Amino acid sequence: MSTLSERILNAPAGEYVDRKVDRAFACDGTGMLALEAWKNMGAGHLADDTEFSIFFDHIAPANNSTAATLQHELRGFAKSSFMNFSDVGGGICHQLMGEGNVLPGEIVIGADSHSVTLGAFGAFATGVGATDMAAIWLTGETWLRVPETIGIRLEGRFAGAAEAKDLALAYVGELGTDGATYQALEFIGDAVKDLSIDERMVLSNLSVEAGAKAGMFYADDVTVRYLRERGHTAKPQIPESCMYSREPEFDLSDIIPLIAVPHRVDTVKPVDELAGLPLDQVFIGTCTNGRYSDMARLARIVKGKKVAVRTIVVPASASVLLQATRTGVLADIIEAGCTVGTPGCGPCLGAHMGVLGEEEVCLSTANRNFKNRMGVGGEIYLSSVATAAASALTGEITTPEVA
Repeated sequence: MSTLSERILNAPAGEYVDRKVDRAFACDGTGMLALEAWKNMGAGHLADDTEFSIFFDHIAPANNSTAATLQHELRGFAKSSFMNFSDVGGGICHQLMGEGNVLPGEIVIGADSHSVTLGAFGAFATGVGATDMAAIWLTGETWLRVPETIGIRLEGRFAGAAEAKDLALAYVGELGTDGATYQALEFIGDAVKDLSIDERMVLSNLSVEAGAKAGMFYADDVTVRYLRERGHTAKPQIPESCMYSREPEFDLSDIIPLIAVPHRVDTVKPVDELAGLPLDQVFIGTCTNGRYSDMARLARIVKGKKVAVRTIVVPASASVLLQATRTGVLADIIEAGCTVGTPGCGPCLGAHMGVLGEEEVCLSTANRNFKNRMGVGGEIYLSSVATAAASALTGEITTPEVA
């Protein structure tokens, strides 16, 4: 019997295949490189029967005139090619694709490594380089080696202050940053049915931090309901008995608040061990934890209080920002002293909107804490929203209280 990757790619693990791409997307950073490669390939017209999109999210708004000029060219290309296009303020590509634009069983390719996020919908979603994206624009196809699969078995329910980000850090910590290289992660087990789409997107998002090619959930009733609310009809994917290369198990009731310490995502420690470490900045957002549920959780913790350190909050999309505005969540966040940025990636990649100074320390809900990522000489610790919110109120790493 087949794994989900094998079913979608219609071939056994280890086989090389050429496959039609259902949806392909690039962002303002990778899109410019793809456009140059596209020109070098002789350009032409876009392939038929593939949905193409370009999102401005990484450096949006532009941080200097060079970026603005490059974006001007890419914006013109996207519009003249009749691609789906999201301009400054629309939000992060993975979040926007996940707002009802990916269906179970599809092959989805993004010119960004965290495209694996979309495996939360039962799709085979992965990232490629800019040259590969240009070739997809031209042919509508790509080649892949069908990955072996690690089954991540989830049992139980979260307890205390733990949340999906803590589980994600736990599995990356166990697998290691190269423990799933060119394998797919398949999240299975009784606990899956109780995980929301937002939680699934967090778990899929960090799969690439273990080296995985994809991080996938089977579409179930939760998926079907989510897509129906966004105007799509989908059917559940029924798991088959199959062989996994490994099958680590996690009991969600055992998960505690965790932090990944500089400069590796797999170097994970309990928050309690780091409590009291002074912070210069807290950042809450990104394609990992910038969804409305994250904004609402932050607001519940800081409402009626004041943050003790500069705290930057960036919603993952305009729809997240709008919902936070309509529900009063945004007001609670701002009244607590947080700074709210334009929907997008924000300071995650170290381009603008919260770059760190030398020796500054940031607690972030992002997915990477590599050396110099958010600013040369800065140190990045990764945590859940609850831990980040609790720490923002004290100005130092703080264990979150049970909600």
